[in-house]
Amino acid sequence: MKALHELSAAEAGRLIRSRDISPVDLVEALLSRINAVDDRLHSYLLVDAEGALDAAKRAEAEIAAGRWLGPLHGVPFGAKDNFFSKGLRTCANSRVLLDHVPDFDAAMVSRLRAAGAILLGKLNTWEFGTGHGLHFDDGVIPAARNPWNVACFTGGSSTGPGAAVAGGTAVFALGADTGGSIRAPAAACGITGLKPTYGRISRHGILPNSWSMDVPGPMAWTVEDCALILQATAGYDPADAATVDIAVPDYMVDLDGGCRGLRIGYIPDVGDGIASDPAVRAGMEDLIAVLKDGGAMIEETRLPLPPARYREVTSLISGSERATVHEADFKAHADLMGQELRGHIMMGSSARAVDYIAAQRMRRVLADGLADLIDKYDALVLPGAHHTAPLIADAEKVRDFMGHSVTAVFNVSGHPALAIPTGFDDAGLPTSCQIVGRYFDEASVLRVGRVYERARPWSTRRPEL
Repeated sequence: MKALHELSAAEAGRLIRSRDISPVDLVEALLSRINAVDDRLHSYLLVDAEGALDAAKRAEAEIAAGRWLGPLHGVPFGAKDNFFSKGLRTCANSRVLLDHVPDFDAAMVSRLRAAGAILLGKLNTWEFGTGHGLHFDDGVIPAARNPWNVACFTGGSSTGPGAAVAGGTAVFALGADTGGSIRAPAAACGITGLKPTYGRISRHGILPNSWSMDVPGPMAWTVEDCALILQATAGYDPADAATVDIAVPDYMVDLDGGCRGLRIGYIPDVGDGIASDPAVRAGMEDLIAVLKDGGAMIEETRLPLPPARYREVTSLISGSERATVHEADFKAHADLMGQELRGHIMMGSSARAVDYIAAQRMRRVLADGLADLIDKYDALVLPGAHHTAPLIADAEKVRDFMGHSVTAVFNVSGHPALAIPTGFDDAGLPTSCQIVGRYFDEASVLRVGRVYERARPWSTRRPEL
């Protein structure tokens, strides 16, 4: 059997329900793993060992008494430190909020606790989830490191969640995505990350970055894990006006339904003039081959416009909204903020109102064009990150990893998008690609990803720290 810290969420849940392991066993194994490796990974900003062990004992007693709450009961997770956690500091890796202790949980954390999952602690992030990943060594704690090679970039801004899942310091994690902040670290760290449809999951209790683009979602080893976490957390919340009051389907019903007869749009060339790394391209072609062998109908297509057009809109909207969010703190506490955050706030503050309004108008045009394309298919397959994780010390390649990504396209439109591992390059670094679906059709996205996951061993491999 795998070491306990190597289990997927679904595996851990099944073993807990069958009484082969207990929640206490699992939490103790994770805490031991954190003690052993997190001085190198920096995946956590705060570990709540006492609270996690107390919750594990309660879960063990509940399950023993026959009160099983579902497949995540007793499974430990970590939350990016922009998610509020009752009684635990939430600082988003910023000195501005070092004394900030919320008195309630973020909606996503609350729903997971109600499902019996156990919060281990708060995970690392770029300051307020902002930046391009350049390391100025001015955060509250050092930047998270990639478990496949600790000299390499994790992607961002959900750096801690990516490192924690891949490094075995959390069974699964919660991230938040404004321009790719779930999918980029999932790609760099060789795990699975889902940005659901905008409005599918409540953002109540999450420190905002860009309120018209922020989307929380799961980061885990497998598509199955993401389906279970989405099931527990999706749905309307009157505390978040952006959530949509539509039914949440059972994501497990057709998860293993295969892809025969599905129509898949394949976009090998996104029109940006950037060549994906050979290993990244090979992984994406392998995914397409698996889907074709499974009976899917594959049709090559193209994005309506190059990714740069979508990034321009994303940058102007998110930059302006970010500056608005942080304006008061910037005026009062700029000296407490890191260099990259200050730069982004100043850049956003320089945008004119007419430019922001024009960008929002253009966003509607871009989103409609993407919807027209995506509605023709059951899913799209295209690159997410063109490159594997660069060395942290190589600032130019770090910028390229984030700046060349094709993730922000679907923050503009709000469509669901999944990053899924597709193999490894010659240096042993993970490759990834992106699967995108129609609005609120996460079920089809997960189903397509699951076909590939079951055909290949990538989600079963673990880094050697």
